[in-house]
Amino acid sequence: MESNRPAQTAQESSKAPTGIVGFDEITRGGLPRARSTLLVGGPGSGKTIIALQSLAHGARDCKEPGIFVAFEETSGRIESNAESFGWGLAELLRKKKLFFLDAQPKADLIQSGDFDLGGMLAALEAQTKAMRARRIVFDALDVVLALLPDPAARRREVYRLHEWLLAHELTATITAKSGGDEDSDVIHQPFSVMQFMVDCTVILDHCVTLGVSHRTLRVQKYRGSGFDENASPFLIENGGVVVNVARSRTHVDPKISNERVSTGVERLDTMLEGGYYRGASILITGYSGTAKTTLSAAFAEAACKRGEPTLFVSFDSDCNEVIRNLASVGIGLDRYVKNGCLRMISARAISGSAESYLVRIKNLAQEHGARCLVADPVSTWYKSSYDTNAHSVADHLIDWTKGKGITLICTSLFDEMTTRIERGSTLQISTLADTWIHLNYLVQAGERNRGLSIIKSRGTAHSNQVRELILSDKGVTLTDTYTAGGEVLMGTLRWEKERAERIAAEAAETAAKLKRLKLDAEEAQLALRVKSLQAELVSTQAEIALLVRSTQRREGEMSRGRSEIKELRGDDETIADEKGSPR
Repeated sequence: MESNRPAQTAQESSKAPTGIVGFDEITRGGLPRARSTLLVGGPGSGKTIIALQSLAHGARDCKEPGIFVAFEETSGRIESNAESFGWGLAELLRKKKLFFLDAQPKADLIQSGDFDLGGMLAALEAQTKAMRARRIVFDALDVVLALLPDPAARRREVYRLHEWLLAHELTATITAKSGGDEDSDVIHQPFSVMQFMVDCTVILDHCVTLGVSHRTLRVQKYRGSGFDENASPFLIENGGVVVNVARSRTHVDPKISNERVSTGVERLDTMLEGGYYRGASILITGYSGTAKTTLSAAFAEAACKRGEPTLFVSFDSDCNEVIRNLASVGIGLDRYVKNGCLRMISARAISGSAESYLVRIKNLAQEHGARCLVADPVSTWYKSSYDTNAHSVADHLIDWTKGKGITLICTSLFDEMTTRIERGSTLQISTLADTWIHLNYLVQAGERNRGLSIIKSRGTAHSNQVRELILSDKGVTLTDTYTAGGEVLMGTLRWEKERAERIAAEAAETAAKLKRLKLDAEEAQLALRVKSLQAELVSTQAEIALLVRSTQRREGEMSRGRSEIKELRGDDETIADEKGSPR
């Protein structure tokens, strides 16, 4: 690790930061310091803004005074146009950290075409030394080159400018117009030879597709440095240019949290073993009217109850309408909006491409310090961008929220004509989400009921059963569904099934009670009979014992009586017995 630090520091020192959000990440630090960069793009592609923003950032934040040479627009118009960005150009001009040079060709030069850049470069050399300038911008150089009579003259002036910049070791940015961002278009421009001389070339593109504006930039080459070669969308915001990138190059993977956050529905928490993971991305899909917004709002309410700043972005409804509608199902967001914990944004006010939605959502979330974010529904992006762009934007949003540790809830509207859940969401972000909850309808016996199922939830066990989602003025609840003959029962059929089972249970309980009473009566009767028989037994046993004793006494008395009679009669047997007996 330590062996790489010196090389990284050396590379950083060779870069001039532009201060443009996202661009410095793409170029891994900024523009090549003390070397030249060419910005090529069509009208309205943002060339002048990027060049001036970088120049102002260098003068204001990097202590690198700069010079802006304007070949097309006057310096006054440029300053006036840039005033709304808040770069503080007037203050920089007052402190002589920034200088504007009007170098628009005069009418006689345009007619004759006989001139060179020597005089202007001499004046710039004096100005550079006077203010110790370190950066310089040549805006719309192609305007001057196009006035030269032949390609040889153009190459001569390009070489003159290139050698002058190398001699003074200035960080130069040169802008030039092009009909497009294709290499073939660039090569056939008056400045084509310049692209081989500069150390960095950035291609800007601005197109309109289906009425939606799209701006992209692509670093075509960067000598001596790695860079992101893919085209990146960018916007012109209140503070200047913002380039859309997923994570910065200095991004450090956030710590994985085992903390659970409530879904806002108690039984859904149980189905997910305690709720969503902190910092996870959750996708809620379903057809129109399946309560996607309601389920995401229940999560937002639960987050606000925990005191966590939450951002709720609605793409298809006004915020006041959302608050009113959710109050009918026991979800009160109004008080959290008033106390500032919840910020609700209606994306109807956001126009432009899917990239513009993403950039504004990221800015709003950062301004609010959001711990939780709800985007309802992200499938709207599909209508405002290319399919591939919309998928990339959704990918970037999920990746960005994970990097910030923000728990993200995205809802996605399914096409009513789609019948297979396995096709995934419109943007194909179901593979990116950590948890996927699907809501659907079940039509039975003239009723339409809502069902909820968890298709996947990474890193946690979860229920595989379908639950009926019930909305009432008391809130959102889930209830068990019933199956009969392999068919899931919801709504009235479920109620009838529950009622039939309840009546059957009550009847069985009543029958059991009657049976118990009957058995208790029989038991009591048998107990009485047992007691009676026991008494009879005792009486009979006593009578038997008395009879035995009386019989024994009578037999004894009779035996003694017979003996006495024999003695009195002098019975022979008695006398013999008496003689034979020893004395």
